Amino acid sequence: MTAPGRIRVIGGSLRNSRIEVPDLPGLRPTTDRVRETLFNWLQPVVEGARCLDLFAGTGALGLEALSRGAAAVTFVEREPRLVAALKANLVRLKVAAEVVGDDATRWLRGRAQPFDLVLLDPPFALDAWTDTARALEDGGWLAPRAWIYVEAPRGAIFALPDTWLPHRQGQAGDVAYTLYRRTPADPLS
Repeated sequence: MTAPGRIRVIGGSLRNSRIEVPDLPGLRPTTDRVRETLFNWLQPVVEGARCLDLFAGTGALGLEALSRGAAAVTFVEREPRLVAALKANLVRLKVAAEVVGDDATRWLRGRAQPFDLVLLDPPFALDAWTDTARALEDGGWLAPRAWIYVEAPRGAIFALPDTWLPHRQGQAGDVAYTLYRRTPADPLS
């Protein structure tokens, strides 16, 4: 599947702004409908949040978070053409964010900083959900009560940490998506 040439921001201060998307095989931006649903769920918590958009791709999820008041977004993407497009979109939209051109798995081995919201939508062919979730949980990347969004093929089977409790979920076509809430491993924390 090839991505369309542009998608749009659904809500917030950048509402209806276009995001230019390179024509790359296998690129699968999160649909407008799913992004709208997700950010309706996140509406009470996204403002002021520190957000991590792993496997950022087009950056649509992180840009939506910025548009809706996230304090900071870090985009991590390994494909150089997507990194360049994301940087160009940020400049054109006049918003600041950190863009890291690196493999997400390698980047997660670095020095951790806790995020309030993590957007986890890896390329489906990578099957990276279990390993990435474990790296996020064990590496100190999650705030004590972080929100984690996971997008995967419908029917995919993977293991997530016991501290990630499903909050809301949905399906759109062949895609399943779930918003998790992290709870401390120690119930007294």
